[in-house]
Amino acid sequence: MSNFRLSPLQINILQYLTNCQAHGQSPQTLQSKRSSLGLFVRWCIAREITCWQQIDPSVIEEYRRAVYSYLQPICLLHLDPSTQRNRLTAIKTCFQHLSKMRIIDADPTAELELPRCPRRLPGLIPDLAEIDQLLESIQPDTPRELRDRAICETSFATGIRRMELARLDVNNINFPANLVQVQRGKGNRDRVIPIASRACTWISRYLAEARPSWVGHQSGGSLFIDQKGLRFRGHQLSRLVGKRFLTNGLRARGACHLFRHAAATLMLEHGADIRCIQEFLGHADISTTQIYTHVTILRLRKVYLETHPSACRQPKAL
Repeated sequence: MSNFRLSPLQINILQYLTNCQAHGQSPQTLQSKRSSLGLFVRWCIAREITCWQQIDPSVIEEYRRAVYSYLQPICLLHLDPSTQRNRLTAIKTCFQHLSKMRIIDADPTAELELPRCPRRLPGLIPDLAEIDQLLESIQPDTPRELRDRAICETSFATGIRRMELARLDVNNINFPANLVQVQRGKGNRDRVIPIASRACTWISRYLAEARPSWVGHQSGGSLFIDQKGLRFRGHQLSRLVGKRFLTNGLRARGACHLFRHAAATLMLEHGADIRCIQEFLGHADISTTQIYTHVTILRLRKVYLETHPSACRQPKAL
């Protein structure tokens, strides 16, 4: 669509998104901002608001209430607080940019209070026995099974995010040192983390026995590739790992992240320092990591109630 058909709102949003891209923001971040800002623009146009100068704090407050009260069509539930926050944050950061560039005189979102998002405990994290059962169930009888085993072993051993796993290149694995270089993680940050020798063994087998079956010029340096020789995408990894969880009677939603949750929780239970876990997971804020301490406390409480003599015995009548 050519610019003369766009409203001033849409033109400035395109300029803002181009600026975000120039600053190296990830495609996922850009898509999230594009979606949230698009919803806001459509809401504005329905009210005959076509330029930023028409937007004052009262308009922002009206939109905040609209986001809060919106009911999703199928389930008729309100948006999750984190989704509400993301939609409003996109508008707030856009207005901050417009104010900085002197496109608007004042930022109407300056007093906007974003919804608070309660920290949620990851639910039903698989224990070590369940993880071992899942991994051992993948018998490397074919190149495809061998690749899937290597993917699952790597995901659990490193605790890396789905997209970090998808972006791994062959040269990101330092086999002699048992290290992985994670590039362009969340916040576009790089980090180097350890990887178990067991996982390295499976990756080595995959590189020698499976990857050559599909590799082509389009594969580049991609570590994990599909049967067409293409780098795995995030949703493909979710489907692959999720199927393995389902096969073993475990919940499959957020399957790649379940490996991440399990790795962090088990390391904490075995005495790892919270700061080391933060570095391992690539969390910018330690408060994100501290949620796992709550998980281990819940498990400790369960074990305590089941095993401690004082907790197991019924109290005598006084």
